[in-house]
Amino acid sequence: MRERVGVYPGTFDPVTNGHLDVIQRAARLLDRLAVGVAINAGKGPVFPLEERVELVRAETAPIAAATGCAISVVPFEGLLVTFAREQGAEMIVRGLRAVSDFDYEYQMAGMNHRLDPGVETVFLTASETNQFISSRFVKEIARLGGDISSFVPQLTLERTLARVRDQAGE
Repeated sequence: MRERVGVYPGTFDPVTNGHLDVIQRAARLLDRLAVGVAINAGKGPVFPLEERVELVRAETAPIAAATGCAISVVPFEGLLVTFAREQGAEMIVRGLRAVSDFDYEYQMAGMNHRLDPGVETVFLTASETNQFISSRFVKEIARLGGDISSFVPQLTLERTLARVRDQAGE
């Protein structure tokens, strides 16, 4: 039987409970999952790439242990289908929070399929408790002094609050 390999790409700035929900659900479907942390400096990330990779690794380790899925966390730049090929993946996992996400994701899936018909895109809808969470909102709430503890895991919470405090002091 062939190994089922997928990639789950994102900026993960910061990694949220919504991301982890999708990763956990994908891990139940796959033998190996490469979480691709996009370099994407154009988004102006709060966390440097190395720290985003470190946080995603720390937060996904319990998922790997619980599911038996081998989860790797890999920085990447460039085309997603190229990254998928490099990882030996035949599946791109994308999370959908709301109907508004679908149009963009549908177009992206079509383009990726045209670039590499051997890589399928699979959409996992966010669970109802995580549908509204986005990294952008988490950062904005944290900057404005709001409580983000229900949106991110503990280690990410601590690092995000420290990062926001550091940036406010600059």
